[in-house]
Amino acid sequence: MNFSSCLVVMLGGAIGTLLRYVISFLALPISGSLPWGTIIINIAGSFVIGFFGTLTLAHGRYPVSDDLRLFVMVGMCGGFTTFSSFSLQTLDLIRAGAINRAAANIALSVVLCVLAVAAGHIIAARFNGGATEIAQTAIEEDA
Repeated sequence: MNFSSCLVVMLGGAIGTLLRYVISFLALPISGSLPWGTIIINIAGSFVIGFFGTLTLAHGRYPVSDDLRLFVMVGMCGGFTTFSSFSLQTLDLIRAGAINRAAANIALSVVLCVLAVAAGHIIAARFNGGATEIAQTAIEEDA
């Protein structure tokens, strides 16, 4: 870890956070019974990390610098995805007695986000010569 990498992650996080706010705001009209903004954000972030992580591997066809991978995977995706919001909203649904809606939120979020990571990986692997990896360093997996 060095100072420039920290700045890259911070900038990516700021952009990801802003995108999360905008999408959450735009999704308010459809978020009556479930927190659709959070679900959409988590699916999109899962797809992006799966796609970008696979597409830009150092030994693949489209390698990028470690700093760019940190910017997107740790910074942007880390600032963009909202697992803590998902957890809070799920608890609120449970506390309100909406157990079925809480279960739907959990199932939709977890299943669709795992499918989105897989879809991003599969699509990028086709571009990237059949790559089997997504993360190439431990820090990328912690995004």
